[in-house]
Amino acid sequence: MKFELQEHIGKYPVLREIGSGATSRVYLARDPFNERDVAVKVFLFDEQADPQTERMMHKAFLSEASLAGKLNHPHIVEIYDAVVEPDHSYLVMEYVPGTTLEAHASVATLLPLNKVVEIVFKCIRALEYAHAHGIIHRDIKPGNIMLSDAGETKVADFGAAFQQKHGQESTQITGVGSPAYMSPEQIRMEDLNQQTDIYSLGVVMYRLLTGRLPYEAATQAALAYAILNTAPRPPSTLRPDLPPLLDQIVARAIEKDPASRYRTWLEFGKDLSQAFMNLRLAGESASDSEKFNRLRDMAFFQDFGDVALWEVVRIASWKSFPSETVVIREGDPGESFYLLLEGEVGVTLLGKPLSAIKPGGCFGEVLYFTGTAGRRTTTIVAAEAITVLEIRADALRGATDGCQVAFNKAFMRVLIDRLTQANLKLARR
Repeated sequence: MKFELQEHIGKYPVLREIGSGATSRVYLARDPFNERDVAVKVFLFDEQADPQTERMMHKAFLSEASLAGKLNHPHIVEIYDAVVEPDHSYLVMEYVPGTTLEAHASVATLLPLNKVVEIVFKCIRALEYAHAHGIIHRDIKPGNIMLSDAGETKVADFGAAFQQKHGQESTQITGVGSPAYMSPEQIRMEDLNQQTDIYSLGVVMYRLLTGRLPYEAATQAALAYAILNTAPRPPSTLRPDLPPLLDQIVARAIEKDPASRYRTWLEFGKDLSQAFMNLRLAGESASDSEKFNRLRDMAFFQDFGDVALWEVVRIASWKSFPSETVVIREGDPGESFYLLLEGEVGVTLLGKPLSAIKPGGCFGEVLYFTGTAGRRTTTIVAAEAITVLEIRADALRGATDGCQVAFNKAFMRVLIDRLTQANLKLARR
């Protein structure tokens, strides 16, 4: 059924068409109430279509519509609203200016290695979050992963997803997904779990690294046979400069037998973290994902959700200082606080040693609570070469409420620990 574009779709003024497919059109529109650009995806239900196709289209719409307001993650395209009207239905979604990863899936347009690893890592975090909410995507491919103009990664199009509900069986409609990215168990039409998305993301990683698919065939039947029975070539045979670890990660992600594949997103992410480290040693700069993973392992950030922790990565600066550097001097003005990542610092007051701070500790946070720039109350000196995370107090005050609340809880734990240690020292005198 043809959808005649009007000046408005519902309450949303339409600016222009930005995408189209066999069963839908996507328009850039304006949300007049929240004053933001949105993407409106209009589903085109054809009454002349065969019953199976019609059911699949309605299933896709309902799958995405059911997620409206449920998946709030920095690397998932958010669905704001779902509307059913007599002649068409549509979704209102976050607008992500940019392209899909299809633009970087050919030999001539490949991204740098560290960027590929960063993108896959962010997809892991997004899909792990979705799985924690009982959702399996089932159609992970470059065309369903957005890369914004600002370089951010967003997983999109949950139309093929199904939701696992506690205490209930959710019917899995067969025949969905993109053949080249389907797991063997999808092809065999078996029950699926998160490992099917792990497999598909492994194929995406293979293609982003090499510009090729692990299996290529002239027909869908031949492709299905290859996925089920043929061993893929290691990515390094197509791109000899690839580190061996990336070969190993891709190979495990696309194992035919789920028992040999990564069982969880956590396992997949840990191996990618090691790849980050190897790329760093080879001269690659630290990526946002490496920083995220480093902070996620710190006790200080135990109360931070993914959204808040990604915000920390964006507002913080990573700095290194040689031994004996005075990071903070008593009496000097200042407005930043620091988290110690590597090394050790000494704390003095009026020239007298007070304590030492080891990795995971923080210092200089008092000025954050004063609300204005003030004078430092202690001196902090690097006892050895150190790496710190520096956050300006005004940057944190401008952060989201969720990020500030998480910091306040973390600072409270630090304060309680310091008071406990001080009381122990007094008791021993």
